[in-house]
Amino acid sequence: MYYYPINEIFQTIQGEGYYSGTPSIFIRLQGCPVHCKWCDTKYTWTCNNKDKISNKEMITKKKKDKKWSYMNLKEILLLLKTKKWTARHIVITGGEPCLYNLLEITTELEKKGYRCQIETSGTKLIICSIKTWITLSPKKHQKTLDTSILRSNEIKYPILKEEDLLYLENILKKIENKKKHHIFLQPISQNKNAIKICIKQCIIKNWRLSIQIHKYIKIQ
Repeated sequence: MYYYPINEIFQTIQGEGYYSGTPSIFIRLQGCPVHCKWCDTKYTWTCNNKDKISNKEMITKKKKDKKWSYMNLKEILLLLKTKKWTARHIVITGGEPCLYNLLEITTELEKKGYRCQIETSGTKLIICSIKTWITLSPKKHQKTLDTSILRSNEIKYPILKEEDLLYLENILKKIENKKKHHIFLQPISQNKNAIKICIKQCIIKNWRLSIQIHKYIKIQ
């Protein structure tokens, strides 16, 4: 059975992209080689053994930090049952979750009646069930795999400056005339100028705006 390095598991509302507003259980995995300057989960970047803690400590910790614990699917399912969470949408995020093979966990969760979503930078091979919804958030300072672009269901692209749109245009050329993708622009760190750029482009291109509502209403 596969073990996953988990930083935290919690129930909340999805605040970004296509499933904004959806009650969700987040499974946050530890480890990320992408290192975005604006990242709000920098505590997940490293996966050092010195930061490894017990499952109980991970589940009950009160602050966001780089402490993590290995859990297998059986332990995760037991936790979901014990917590009696009502959300049926599960978001596997990070860090960069596609550092790991997610086929077992997505397949089994879907058999249990959950809908799975993976949030990824697309820099690593995506290994999961065919039903899993893939949210691709490409980063221009790291190469996005063509297979990740084609596998994704939505593209949620972070914007700070107008020049950032050039990389997105290159990515969209690779999926032209293929399956329908939902395109979201997401202003970085609620930057006011970035918000204006995103609104303008969404109207011009008939794309959608992702504003990280969880940060505005101040929930996890």
